[in-house]
Amino acid sequence: MTVAHSAADLEQELAELPVLDVHTHLCGGKLAARGLHDVLLDPLGVSDLYSAGCPRGTRLSQFPDWPSREEAHQRIEEALPFLLRVANTSTGWGVRIILRDLYDWHEPITSANWERLDDLIRERSSDDAWARSVLSRVNIRRSCTEHSRRGLGQDDDVLQYSLEWGLFMRTRPGEFDTAVYELERTWGRPPEAPAPVCSALRPPTYRVIRTLDDVHGAIRHYIRTIPYAEVIATAASFSTDIDYRQPSDSEMEAALERRATAGLTERNIYAAYIGEAFLAALETRGTDIVLQFSLGAEALPVETASRVRQKTLAQLAEIVGRHPHLRFQCFLSSRHANQTLCSLCRELPNLSLAGFGAHNFFPDTIRQVFAERLDMVPINKQVGFFSDAYSVEWAYAKAIIVRKQMAHVFAEKIAQGQYDREQALWVARELLFESPQSLLRMTPEHGQLRG
Repeated sequence: MTVAHSAADLEQELAELPVLDVHTHLCGGKLAARGLHDVLLDPLGVSDLYSAGCPRGTRLSQFPDWPSREEAHQRIEEALPFLLRVANTSTGWGVRIILRDLYDWHEPITSANWERLDDLIRERSSDDAWARSVLSRVNIRRSCTEHSRRGLGQDDDVLQYSLEWGLFMRTRPGEFDTAVYELERTWGRPPEAPAPVCSALRPPTYRVIRTLDDVHGAIRHYIRTIPYAEVIATAASFSTDIDYRQPSDSEMEAALERRATAGLTERNIYAAYIGEAFLAALETRGTDIVLQFSLGAEALPVETASRVRQKTLAQLAEIVGRHPHLRFQCFLSSRHANQTLCSLCRELPNLSLAGFGAHNFFPDTIRQVFAERLDMVPINKQVGFFSDAYSVEWAYAKAIIVRKQMAHVFAEKIAQGQYDREQALWVARELLFESPQSLLRMTPEHGQLRG
């Protein structure tokens, strides 16, 4: 049997395995796409179209302010002339999978028919049973999403939650006090949605940080406010542009006094100091929670691009090593950094790897990253899948795309005698279903958190 035939057979067998999706942006009470815009214009789709010449590369209005029908239709009409130019991309492939499999739509999308397709998607958007059937078709038993998107808890049986709130170690173009502002917007407040990664808007905060005591008071509030009984993880982002050396108290105090004229030096001090103080405080909670962090997706004026410096990887190793009682899990968006992360994972017991980040979600990259991790990292230190999806339709498409790549990699390893078929399927089940339970306390069914 050829590798191609073996991969096709394996894909069918992989389809029978249960899956836990460890990171999404699904919304309780509204799991499905709200219209054609949620299929065509998810973040990856917007980037493809913008690159092809579409006039706007910004995301549509984001949670909790969903795009109006007028906004959604305007953006679809802007995208129509460029759809053929992005049909070659893996995102274009995902759109075709969604429309073919879930909506029985086989026509090119044109100015003459897109409204009919939009109506079809909108008609199903409020059907919770239909949304759940989409997840069932790819055997996704449960998904983890942002705590702020829980709604009234009506989908708790298929959703678990991660707290995405203050992101103290990320950067924004042209901004030098992001870490302080991110901490300010959480101080004295209950958990809320995170600030959009590429937005330049800075609404006024409830309190203002002026002193070192303010910094530590705000961090104490943050740690106390995390709803530990309701979340399995909290989110962070390690920007590669930050120097993560450990600033002293006096350096931080002096940097706060210079906030009005802050530059790159102050930006590094703010992010490194607040980030380290936050991690030290979170570590006191032991195994209550996992710190999931993104690496390699760096902010641009309208979206992100893949960049990681070797210095960042070295400093990341130091950070994880400094906090042995805090569990870290990396969402990597850089193909070239994967080998380094694998080697760190081998030597740092509290570091694990998960799935394929935004800029790694392309078939050839998925195969390389997955094959390297199979060879280098124990199965209980890695998770095989997260969709990063904003609708069940995209969770469906991404599960199919990942499964095809996994089947290809397993077929090659079987052909060279590294695994037999039974071993390959066992490893796949561990990565897709068992590791999310042991690493994150995800549970296949609604009930008590595992662990």
